[in-house]
Amino acid sequence: MTTALTTTDRLAGILPDIEVAALTPLIEEIEVLKRQRNAVVLAHNYMTPDIYHGVSDLTGDSLALARLAAETDADVIVMAGVHFMAETAKIVSPDKTVLIPNLEAGCSLAASITPEDIATLRERYPGAPVVTYVNTSAAVKAASDITCTSGNAVQVVESLDADRVIFIPDQYLGRWVAGQTDKEIILWQGSCEVHERFTGDELREYRELYPGIQIIAHPECPTDVLEEADYVGSTSGMLNWVRTEVPERVVMVTECSMSDNVAVGSPETEFIRPCNLCPYMKLITLEGIRDALRDMKHEVIVPDDIAEGARLAVNRMLALG
Repeated sequence: MTTALTTTDRLAGILPDIEVAALTPLIEEIEVLKRQRNAVVLAHNYMTPDIYHGVSDLTGDSLALARLAAETDADVIVMAGVHFMAETAKIVSPDKTVLIPNLEAGCSLAASITPEDIATLRERYPGAPVVTYVNTSAAVKAASDITCTSGNAVQVVESLDADRVIFIPDQYLGRWVAGQTDKEIILWQGSCEVHERFTGDELREYRELYPGIQIIAHPECPTDVLEEADYVGSTSGMLNWVRTEVPERVVMVTECSMSDNVAVGSPETEFIRPCNLCPYMKLITLEGIRDALRDMKHEVIVPDDIAEGARLAVNRMLALG
């Protein structure tokens, strides 16, 4: 089967035919470059459908991408996601070349905490281990004891032999975790600029407009949103919930490209889309992926001393299974 037919097959019914035809030459070029470079494209669930379905080789949430980066035999990893994800890929695959299509693809949550902040917290709460959400820089991970994702945060906290745990940087995820453990959780006041914009009132309006609708929310959302939701979970958890429960109508309270991507595999479900876009995720484009592969540019380098500490924190998480 030719690359053109593969492109058509992958995007049929996802994007308009005229858009698929326009994108085909660019996608073909990316596929050729991937073969030449022995490269894979790892795409986060928040990528737009042209990337997620058109050129990605491996997809998932932050935890899945970390594991996939460690397992792939490719020489080059192109991270279709934000910068901390590319750093994590480099940390777990130090011998691979990791590229990010746009250096400006950062994260408001990652920017909310520094290693110096962690040092202050350790002084204030001596002996308390630091659990760091993967949505952080490599330097912050290196200053931590263990990382977590939204999908395994409770498991990570419960794995620690401590009654008090410092949880950084997402305050809402931390509060959600605190509600599911007997451990004392010390919070940091970071938040995701996408998820914090949702409100409980907004969700109640959806229930009035669409009686019987199921609401599933990401734990980075404010507490009043999570209280209103029928299910709370990571992006992979939300995806699995939709596939298992097959609701007639659902609203996914997270970055709106997630709904676009999940809807492709769930035709029986109607998706009501509250469209809060992540401005950083949307900096990743097909053209950027092509340019990164063609020119081998925007390589992500993590200094050895930082990588060593961050790798220890990430591997402790991955060892939990």
